[in-house]
Amino acid sequence: MAAQFGRRLAKGAATTAVAAAAVAALSASQAPGVTADDHGRQTASEAQPSPDATADDGAATGNSPYYTDLPPLNSPSPSPTTGATGTPVAQGAAEAGIPATVLDAYKKAETELRSSKPGCNLPWQLLAAIGKVESGQARGGRVSADGTTLSPILGPQLDGNGFALIKDTDGGKYDGNSSYDQAVGPMQFIPSTWAWAGRDGNGDGVKDPNNVYDAALAAGHYLCRNNLDLSVPADLNRAILSYNNSQDYLNLVLSWLEYYRKGTHEIPDGTGKVPSGRSDDHQKANPKPSPTPPSKTPTTPGSPSPSTPPSSTPGTPSTPSSPSPTPTDTVDHLADAGTAKLTAMAGDAFTKKISTKAVTKAGKAVGKVRVRFTVVGDTDTTFTGGESVATVVTNSSGVAVAPTLQAGETTGDFTVRATVVGRAVTGLDYPATVTERVADSLVRTSDTALTCTPGGEFADQAEVKASYKGAVADKVAVTATLIKSVLDPTENDKGPYFKDADGKTVRTLTGLKTDAKGLLTLPKLYADDNTGTFLLRITTAGGATLDVQLTVAAADSSASPSPSPSPSA
Repeated sequence: MAAQFGRRLAKGAATTAVAAAAVAALSASQAPGVTADDHGRQTASEAQPSPDATADDGAATGNSPYYTDLPPLNSPSPSPTTGATGTPVAQGAAEAGIPATVLDAYKKAETELRSSKPGCNLPWQLLAAIGKVESGQARGGRVSADGTTLSPILGPQLDGNGFALIKDTDGGKYDGNSSYDQAVGPMQFIPSTWAWAGRDGNGDGVKDPNNVYDAALAAGHYLCRNNLDLSVPADLNRAILSYNNSQDYLNLVLSWLEYYRKGTHEIPDGTGKVPSGRSDDHQKANPKPSPTPPSKTPTTPGSPSPSTPPSSTPGTPSTPSSPSPTPTDTVDHLADAGTAKLTAMAGDAFTKKISTKAVTKAGKAVGKVRVRFTVVGDTDTTFTGGESVATVVTNSSGVAVAPTLQAGETTGDFTVRATVVGRAVTGLDYPATVTERVADSLVRTSDTALTCTPGGEFADQAEVKASYKGAVADKVAVTATLIKSVLDPTENDKGPYFKDADGKTVRTLTGLKTDAKGLLTLPKLYADDNTGTFLLRITTAGGATLDVQLTVAAADSSASPSPSPSPSA
């Protein structure tokens, strides 16, 4: 990276000292927490790449190559203006420009994350920084009106030849490669990550990694998972490293982040500058080295022969040493580590967590293994933080404990599947259930008698409050029925009644729910011509029951004025 920066700064004439000073200046002025060492290389103070830095194997991009161009030293602020003479803007101003559709996608993603994950504090400038490094802002904004790239943006195939080895996971659906995965789109997601991280950012009902609105929103959610707060430097660094697990990558993104924070402006789509340097340039320039040919130096009789490496014992062929197996390589299967029954009421957090153990064929625990937990089924239950996938590293006892599950509003059964990342072993399924919200207590909020005259309308409406174990029972299903008597709870065919939307008489109401405070106000009640005492029975899911007395009686004649005497004949 420092070499690339040196080429741009001095066009081949700068010395090592000049390049080091330039990077140091950039680090001091632009990237918080980033400094330069004695050789001009950038370092970050609060994060180091490590296997545990990511929440998923291979990071969002599979650690694919990225653009290495550094931002100019000149600040983009204040916003550039073109004079009457048409003077071109400075390099800093040109670099600060972001294509209109791409910029709109970043800002819309920030707005959505403010609502869905306000504690994350995602700045759109971070998405712009990653978009610059990953694809040069969708290759200078070469996108259609809806944000889809005009041509595919693909990283190299991840076949293990200089890159990670990730065999095909999508049947070539996104990258057109049925042998190996490739990073796809303006934010360079690999298909296996897009499968769970993908989002629909432009509201067309499709999650497309080639669409900048979809990709930007997915990147925002990816960076915000695990309850990270990106206003905290350590969390910010961890999020960036989870995108691409490289110290150089972290430093570069931080530099662009600070650069965009100082000011940027909108430019027309397709007019942006495409970076030139790439992190895999050295691999392109230096393919696999050829074996060193044998020395052709002639020997002279009496002179010592060139030194040669010691040979192996004659007749014994040399065998290349095999690489030591990683902990993941030794895993034979996953075993349950004492997970209790997983049940929660809708809207509540599950009180029990999933514990899974990675073991060898001999039953020995394996630590430092990534276990991925995935919520499967027709459910809106997620892990804390709103994600349906979480990856946890096993501890020294070989146990990985999944994050807390948060029940949604969809009731019924679903599954949480545990699998070993990077190892084709059978997954372990954990059944879980979300039950409906219930109440165990129901009371009226007023002791006012509910009375009415025949053929009239009750002046007051019945209001009740539900609770469960002493706490407010919100969103609990309620049924209200006008019954014949305490001993006969069948629906009454006379007396008070409700009206439906068409004004017709109904004596049973279903589909009612308490509000956020556990309160429910029933619709108005009306009376037919029958007088007497009647019962309204209110019941909730969970069995809470309350009977409310209704009285229909003729008006009290004693309260009326006496009629005037008739005039005499």
